[in-house]
Amino acid sequence: MAIVSPGFHGRRRADPDLPPGQYLTTDFPVLSAGPTPRVPADRWQFTVTTETGAATTWTWADLTAMPARDVTVDIHCVTKWSKLGTTWRGVPVSAFLEDVDTAADYAMAHSYGGYTTNLPLDDLLDDQAWVAYRYDGDDITPEHGGPVRLLVPHLYFWKSAKWLRGLTLMLEDSPGFWETAGYHDYGDPWREQRYQGD
Repeated sequence: MAIVSPGFHGRRRADPDLPPGQYLTTDFPVLSAGPTPRVPADRWQFTVTTETGAATTWTWADLTAMPARDVTVDIHCVTKWSKLGTTWRGVPVSAFLEDVDTAADYAMAHSYGGYTTNLPLDDLLDDQAWVAYRYDGDDITPEHGGPVRLLVPHLYFWKSAKWLRGLTLMLEDSPGFWETAGYHDYGDPWREQRYQGD
């Protein structure tokens, strides 16, 4: 009696670059919670506001004059698609925080259009996150969050806020748009932290 049925070759080995529950895509799906803001680059601004209310603002000219980096990272959407080896250009978030005096442990990312998402401040430092303005060699299109989006590739992609306009630094964590609707506060794709309680 055969132990293995004819034609059975075992389970397909999982891709080590793919978090559990994810599937690969070669396209770049567009998912948004509302209308797409269209912000001209010459009117774009980015403001970091501390827990005391002190604010510093950068313009598009300021951003593009800062030392930028090209990074190639994998991105993972909470809706279960993953895209590997995506290439972006941007400025590390830590560059905007170098001269900021803060005791904050958290940040709220704010977008044109009103979207928000919360992140631990440590996840924005040490070359883990970027203020990105180019994707795959071109300006980021409005559908994908241009002119500027936050890029936090080690978390689910809803944490990489599109149409980025600012960060508010916070002493205590507070939920953003999707987190208020039941999404996980942190969102680690390797731990499948899609929803509260995961």
